[in-house]
Amino acid sequence: MEPRDYGPFPYVPINDRPKLVWPGGARLAVWVIPNIEFFPLTLGVPGSPFDTRPSPPSVRAWAQRDYGNRVGIWRVMEVLQKHKIRASPTLNSDICDHHPQIVRAAVELGWEILGHNETNSRWLTAMEPDEERQSIARALAKIAALAGKKPVGWLGSGLAETWNTLDNLLDEGCLYVADWVNDDQPYLMDVGGRKLVSIPYSYEINDAPFLHHRNGTIDQFVAAIKRQFDTLYAEGARSGRVMAICLHPYLIGVPHRIAGLDEALGYIAAHDGVWFATGEEIVRHWLESGATF
Repeated sequence: MEPRDYGPFPYVPINDRPKLVWPGGARLAVWVIPNIEFFPLTLGVPGSPFDTRPSPPSVRAWAQRDYGNRVGIWRVMEVLQKHKIRASPTLNSDICDHHPQIVRAAVELGWEILGHNETNSRWLTAMEPDEERQSIARALAKIAALAGKKPVGWLGSGLAETWNTLDNLLDEGCLYVADWVNDDQPYLMDVGGRKLVSIPYSYEINDAPFLHHRNGTIDQFVAAIKRQFDTLYAEGARSGRVMAICLHPYLIGVPHRIAGLDEALGYIAAHDGVWFATGEEIVRHWLESGATF
C-alpha cells in the first residue's frame, strides 16, 4: 500500500449504507477473541505501561503472562464451552513450539485461529520490509502445520502495521484483518486493486487496555461489555452490527476475574437475535450478502 493520508477504503458513514442482515435475522454478530501470546524470557517484558526499557529476565512481568498460557486459557475455554461459543483466538506462532497443547485444544473446540505475529515481543513496525514479509509467512505456515488450516484472518501484535503489511497478508491468502478499530461493521479495503476485509475489533472492550493500562476493575469491565452490547443491540434492529470481545488469558483468566467473563457472556446470550460467530463466519456472510462498501 502506498503511503496516504486516509485508509485504503472510502469514507462511508454507517447511516448511509444498505441494511445489513445477519443469519436468522440476528441484530448483532458477536465474536470473542482470546489473544494467545508468547514472550521470550530472553527479551524484556514491560512490567507496566510506563516501563519502556525492561532488562531480561523480567521475571514478574513474564511470569504474569506465562500464567495465561499455563492456567488462564484453560479457564477461558471452560467458560466459552459453557456458553457454546467458538472463539477466534489470535495466536503468536511461537505458541506452536512452546505450548502446542493450547493449539490442539483450540482445534478440538472448533475455534478459528488467526495469525498474530511470531511473538508479541517483536512488532511488524520493528522489521525491515523483507523481514516483515518473511515473518508473516513463517507465522501463518507454522500455525497451518499444527492446526491443519492456514489462517485467513490476521491481527498484528500491538495492532501494528507498516505500509507493506496489507500487501503481505494478501500475498499469503488472508481474507480479513482486524487491526483497524474504526467501525461497527465490516468493510472492504482496496489494496492496489486487491480486496481485503476489515472486521470490527475493539480497543475499548479489550481487557488489556481496560484492566492493565487504565487500571479498571473487573466489575467496570463487565459493565462496559454490557453497555457496549446494549447500544449495538439496539442499533442492530435497524442494521446489523458486530461486537468484538477481546481478551488476554493472563488478565481475564485469573481467579478473581473469570466469573466476570461468565457473567458478561451470560447476559449477552440471554438475548434473542444474537449470533455468536467466528471472524471468518462473519466476514464470509458479509461478503455473500453482496456488501460493497
